[in-house]
Amino acid sequence: MADLEIIGGAPSNYVWAVRIACTEKRVPYKHTQVMPHTPDVDAIHPLGKIPVMRHGDVTLAESRAICAYLERMFDGPPLVPPDPVKAAKVEQWVSLVNTSVDPLWVRQYLAAYIFPGTPDKSPDRVRIDAALPKMEKQFAVMNEAVKDGYLVGNSFTLADINFIPTLFYMSRYPESKELLAKNRKLRAYLEKHVARKSVQETMPENIKAALQAEQAAKSQGEQSAPAQAVG
Repeated sequence: MADLEIIGGAPSNYVWAVRIACTEKRVPYKHTQVMPHTPDVDAIHPLGKIPVMRHGDVTLAESRAICAYLERMFDGPPLVPPDPVKAAKVEQWVSLVNTSVDPLWVRQYLAAYIFPGTPDKSPDRVRIDAALPKMEKQFAVMNEAVKDGYLVGNSFTLADINFIPTLFYMSRYPESKELLAKNRKLRAYLEKHVARKSVQETMPENIKAALQAEQAAKSQGEQSAPAQAVG
């Protein structure tokens, strides 16, 4: 059968999640980076959203459907535990993140920074400030949910794969970064899993470049600090 192709821009949290799933399953794939509502995407997704997938004659839209296909089609470490209760809990957390967390954290809060729609392109403070009280409550819920290091059981599952990209983006913006600092179990959970090989290998290149620049600036500051003190 033809190679698996994952279609969609790397920065998308759901494209990233699907790529983590491929890596965890050890499934080789081609990544085609295109924006939503472009011909490759519109040919598969009825609403033009990313990610979409092509595997020979098989095409699929929606990250959850793609991950389900990966789980059933390919050998490799399971993304969903065989135990029916744990499997149901994976579905529970995927659903909760997709229907409650993502619409608030990404589509409202994060979008107010990235796609503000303001005349001067500054962050849309109205949308941000409206999101924060609800986000504070959801951060507390997720903080408790990850207290054991995973969302389900004691292994890295599709529930974690689905959540980690969204949580990572929260570490990049001021108010959500502050919320993350207050919720220590959630912060430790992110630090643990962002170091995972599958997450590192699939991290969008623009994020890698930003992190490297930040680390270089930090190192430069640490190197110059003694000289400043002496001076």
